[in-house]
Amino acid sequence: MKLQKNTFILLGIATILGVGVYVYELQINPQKQEIATQSKQLFTFEEKDIKVLTIETKDTTYKFEKTSDEKQPWQMKKPQETVANDAIIAFLTNLLVNSETARTLTVPNNQKKEYGLDKPLGTITIELENKKQHKIILGKPNFQGELLYAHIDPLPSSQQEITIDLVPKNFQYAVDRQPDEWTKKN
Repeated sequence: MKLQKNTFILLGIATILGVGVYVYELQINPQKQEIATQSKQLFTFEEKDIKVLTIETKDTTYKFEKTSDEKQPWQMKKPQETVANDAIIAFLTNLLVNSETARTLTVPNNQKKEYGLDKPLGTITIELENKKQHKIILGKPNFQGELLYAHIDPLPSSQQEITIDLVPKNFQYAVDRQPDEWTKKN
């Protein structure tokens, strides 16, 4: 049985298309998904890179510094000098590193009040080992009460528009605590 010339041409085209799909699915598509995942993360640093955390709430400012002590890795510096509650700090640092934005909005700068960013629930300033600083300003919950409005790494207020992200409500639980919860209990 002899194959015709057209059969060889179709077989060649099918092989080329098959190799093309294979390369796309295994090489190009995973890279696109990785880029999309990174763009949804709030911050790109790692937990081990965090050196200082400053949390400003309506009532108090708390400042925590990482120590070299493995048993007590965080020290509270403000409002008092004491050992920090590692579980509470670990919860917050984990949120900062692993949380993703659910949605991003661009709104006029004069609408901050509508999102609770004029009188924020809390402001978290993160200083990294490399001296870079990041900031997240937490506003009020969205209409469903499942997410919070947040302004991440705000630019000077002279901007015409600001970017607001919807972040997990766990940030509210991470910063809205009684003063004695921040310190280690013996």
